[in-house]
Amino acid sequence: MVIEARQPAPQLLDIGFERSCDCPPNHLNCLTPKEWLKAQLGVWQFFYEGRDIRDKDIHPATYPIALSSRCIELFTHRGELVLDPFVGSGTTLVSARDLSRNAVGFDLSPKYIELCRQRLSEQLPLGDCKQLAICADARSIPQYLRPETVSLIVTSPPYENLLNRRRKNKSRRGEERYNKQYQRVEQYSQDPRDLGLLPLDEYKQEMASIFQGLLPLLRPKAHCVVNVPDMWWQDERITLHIAVVEALRSVGYELRNIIIWDRTNIVNRVGIFGWPSNYITMGVTFEYLLDFWRPPDHE
Repeated sequence: MVIEARQPAPQLLDIGFERSCDCPPNHLNCLTPKEWLKAQLGVWQFFYEGRDIRDKDIHPATYPIALSSRCIELFTHRGELVLDPFVGSGTTLVSARDLSRNAVGFDLSPKYIELCRQRLSEQLPLGDCKQLAICADARSIPQYLRPETVSLIVTSPPYENLLNRRRKNKSRRGEERYNKQYQRVEQYSQDPRDLGLLPLDEYKQEMASIFQGLLPLLRPKAHCVVNVPDMWWQDERITLHIAVVEALRSVGYELRNIIIWDRTNIVNRVGIFGWPSNYITMGVTFEYLLDFWRPPDHE
């Protein structure tokens, strides 16, 4: 389902948020002890499947369905509500449909909202759960959802202005460096509201403002998982994950875990960085999954 931004004013969404499972009230999720144990490892790997989008002509920065599915399974029960404030290609919504969770995703781009709609149309809905894609600014989300109804935020936000530059493909080896992405700008959009156009300090301020508005929507002790990499720009490490941690902490979130998304199993023929005098770890080989929650005593 797609809700266009042309509506006169946002209205509260008619979407479920209560668990539909039979788990005890104090359980965080529906996982078995064995499944929980696997999730405790602090380094995660994922494989892509046929439904995943990996074509950068469709979207410049996606994560696999398996990633959002693991977060949803770990931090929610069936029937609860998942929010993705920067939904992009709609992977979070696909996972939610697979797992019988209600979910809503927001994005500035009508093109990406249509992509979400297309992906959801390829699956049959399970039970009474809804997955909604809404073309709207993340800053307006509190006008759509009731307080303390969201059980999980999971998202990969824009990477400030780090994609708004021509790619040099230094992570590619040999002739693969000069593929169709070479010298292309792969920014999500040029919409002036897009966080992907902001320098780091302004980006950090906007992230703090947006997530401050989302915090009251979370249930106490509900989690918020933010996927970000660090990047190199003009021989300087841009510590995007630190900026996100500082931004969310400043508005009341508590950092609970830092999980490494180990991407080495999906990266092939990596180029040589910095040899022989400048050691650099390549961002393409790992990313951060920053796990926050709303503290139980937050007002």
